[in-house]
Amino acid sequence: MNRASRILFRLMMALLFLSFNMSVVRAQSQAPAAPPAAEGTQAQGSVDKDKDKAKAEDEEEGNPFAPEPAPALPPGMMGSSVNDPRYDLKPGLYDAGETAMGMKHLALFKKPDAFQLGSDDPDSPKVQKTISQLGIGSAAKMPKAIQLVIAQLAFANSDLAFQGNHLFLGNFYGVNIYDISNPANATLLTSMICPGGQGDVSVYKNLLFMSVEMPNGRLDCGVQGFPADPAPPADDKDKDAKDKKRRIPSAQKDRFRGVRIFDIADIKSPKQVAAVQTCRGSHTHTLVQDPNDKDNVYIYVSGTSFVRQTEELPGCSGEAPDKDPNTALFRIEVIKVPVAAPQNAKIVSSPRVFIDARTGAMNGLNNGGTHGKKGPEKASDSNQCHDITVYSAIGLAAGACSGNGILLDIKDPVNPKRVDAVNDPNYSYWHSASFSNDGGKVVFTDEWGGGLGARCRPNDPNKWGADAIFSLKDEKLTFANYYKLPAAQGDSKNCVAHNGSLVPVPGRDIEVQAWYQGGVSVVDFTDPANPFEIAYFDRGAIDPKMLVLGGDWSAYWYNGYVYASEIARGLDVFELTPGKALTQNELDAAKTIHVSELNVQNQQKIEWPAKLVVAKAYLDQLSRSQALPADRVAALQKAIQNAETSHLNKGKVAKLKTMVPALDKDAATAKTPADSSRLHALAQILMHPAA
Repeated sequence: MNRASRILFRLMMALLFLSFNMSVVRAQSQAPAAPPAAEGTQAQGSVDKDKDKAKAEDEEEGNPFAPEPAPALPPGMMGSSVNDPRYDLKPGLYDAGETAMGMKHLALFKKPDAFQLGSDDPDSPKVQKTISQLGIGSAAKMPKAIQLVIAQLAFANSDLAFQGNHLFLGNFYGVNIYDISNPANATLLTSMICPGGQGDVSVYKNLLFMSVEMPNGRLDCGVQGFPADPAPPADDKDKDAKDKKRRIPSAQKDRFRGVRIFDIADIKSPKQVAAVQTCRGSHTHTLVQDPNDKDNVYIYVSGTSFVRQTEELPGCSGEAPDKDPNTALFRIEVIKVPVAAPQNAKIVSSPRVFIDARTGAMNGLNNGGTHGKKGPEKASDSNQCHDITVYSAIGLAAGACSGNGILLDIKDPVNPKRVDAVNDPNYSYWHSASFSNDGGKVVFTDEWGGGLGARCRPNDPNKWGADAIFSLKDEKLTFANYYKLPAAQGDSKNCVAHNGSLVPVPGRDIEVQAWYQGGVSVVDFTDPANPFEIAYFDRGAIDPKMLVLGGDWSAYWYNGYVYASEIARGLDVFELTPGKALTQNELDAAKTIHVSELNVQNQQKIEWPAKLVVAKAYLDQLSRSQALPADRVAALQKAIQNAETSHLNKGKVAKLKTMVPALDKDAATAKTPADSSRLHALAQILMHPAA
């Protein structure tokens, strides 16, 4: 996500830089924009007037997380529906009202005690202790509501990774590892405390990778963080605001911001074997496998935070490209990890993925302008990627890079090259991406409001904070449509498009996706111009009186189940259920796919076995779309059933083969590409069915 950490991190850094003011919070609050001030009313250097104005605004603002309704919809825009059972559920932390369609909630496993703040009282010593460990000085300047939210963020759950029967749940405070041999009765194996946020994780063989970007991260995984910098002298307060903005934490030799690498050969006792420092830290990272290099894996590092000073990490510069051609902005990092010697991991390239190939300018991409609280905003350069999803089977990656969606050629993983880029005035912050299995579509997400905003209210436009679905052909992206959670959410529920993965139903493009406190939604985007929801789960707001950071961060399908990282509560486990939009045959076919590892941003090609249960899934889809008449469907169903019950008797299989020529002929005249593909796939299975 531009993720909630990004917003709260700005607040934290504002205090670290001793330049905190409520306008930072107001930019993300729920209130409608105030009219802009008249031009020319403030004289240069009128410090007293600035202070008086800030004080008045602070008093007027009150609690910036108090729920407020959205402003009126912009002309021509539509919002989500209030006529949905998800709209008005009973609030609560562990006793909230729940509703679901097409999926069953099997269990919630609460976060371990060590990964919980343990208080919802901003005056609690636990809150103050946590803020102190984050290195925030002058915390008294913060409204208590913000103090509490920042302290809660320090224990927020983040992303997920999977290996065998193990689930790795990242957290701003470390990682928890679960045994999911029995998904409905998962057990906690290991809790590893290692703060630094946001704790996104990936796993490869005996190696676990973790992203760290916050300034409290330490090389030794210590919880103590670093002391806050002292306040500047009084005469420093009149210095130019630009100088204040550039303040960053004092250099610390033990600070760590980058990618940690652990050896997890002993799953109950991970050992840190490497810690690769980067200039902006690692907000997220992507595990990349080179089909031609079995000895190494690669990590694409996406840094979205401030650039540290060169005294802390030599070579780091946050200058604009025209001032420093070696700036740490406008790039990603590539880490090479020798699998047999991970302690030798190092950065091997820093690709300039935003470069203008014609002019050589590093800042070659911008967002084209977007919407803001005060109306349209001017275009701004994109200088960071938030998430990159690689699809090595097709040699491409999709980068969600703040103001742009980009397409990268990754055939040489050390030197990815941009081949296309798009922007959209409806998009606030390009956050993450997923490919369809055939590589013909890309779903991007927009994290409008940064994850801490209520952005699914009835008057929030359904083109803002939504998925944008693109067709992909010949390495060019073409916009098709948007998809946003169809159910409106309340004013105290942070909600926007977030992380999801494919559900491996053959013949369809289906994604399960997290929407923070909007819950989990399952969308069919087989026809990119007409995406629609087929299942969902939701809870009531954590707190009806204040917007609290919570809800599902990621929702991923893994070997037959859906697992969701619930930021405040713990780990959710779901199972999809059959219905009109998804049949039992389709679910059974999806469950034929078992993978040994899953790192969602390292997308793997799904190949279904030639089993008759997969054939039945295709047949259900052809019946649903009326691509075959009812009598043909019935005859095929009977022939498949006879072959199954006979355990693939030669005579029964021979009967299936006689039906293949007609299916191939139907495929040539099918009304949609999806039905044509289904008919061909069905014919191939009937010709060579597998046991």
